[in-house]
Amino acid sequence: MRFLLFLVLLGMAAALAWWQFEEQVPGQWHPWKPLSVDDPLTPVTKWKLHRLDNRRDDCLAALATAPDGALRMTPLEDHEPAEGCPLENVVRVHGSGVDFNASFVAACPLALAWVIFERQRLQPAAETHFGSRVAHVEHYGSYSCRRVYGREDGRMSEHATAEALDVAAFRLADGQRISLQEHWDEEDERGDFLREIRDGGCDLFGNVLGPDYNAAHADHFHFGMRGYRLCR
Repeated sequence: MRFLLFLVLLGMAAALAWWQFEEQVPGQWHPWKPLSVDDPLTPVTKWKLHRLDNRRDDCLAALATAPDGALRMTPLEDHEPAEGCPLENVVRVHGSGVDFNASFVAACPLALAWVIFERQRLQPAAETHFGSRVAHVEHYGSYSCRRVYGREDGRMSEHATAEALDVAAFRLADGQRISLQEHWDEEDERGDFLREIRDGGCDLFGNVLGPDYNAAHADHFHFGMRGYRLCR
């Protein structure tokens, strides 16, 4: 009888603890509450992004939390544009709070990570270093049906599933252009800005690769979704 009473009390205590957790833990720290674009970033944010890999409706709902003008995109049906490289849970990004040199196809979690990164890391860094916002982003693309570095064998690239975006340069609203090829090694506001957004990207993307990684990334950032914190 005492053991049964103990189990009942234990169950009641667990239920109370769960209720308090559900009611009192802020959404940005709660692993199962829906992700919103303007939630403050926490270590849980990246885990929430990974959970959306195969949750199309949940990911689109998270994208829908972006304020007016913060994202222009079109959801796409699953399809296979190149043999062996099917695309699932993808959208076409036409623009966000910035314009792009071209629209691009992105896995839904990548599009969501970009919008959060732009609003919470990229634009604040631009305003801090230049007193101006980023207006235009130049990229090399997101989807490419190939293996890593274009090799004939080995693992498939994140680009084969549109889970990565390669970004080369940023143009500010005041007209100034900052590129990795020209300014990464500069010991001035331009270089500091690029290094700050590289580090800030690591709060959201699974991997951020740039000039410090290898020569293949000397002129761009690779913002990828796989992994949890490869930041170089």
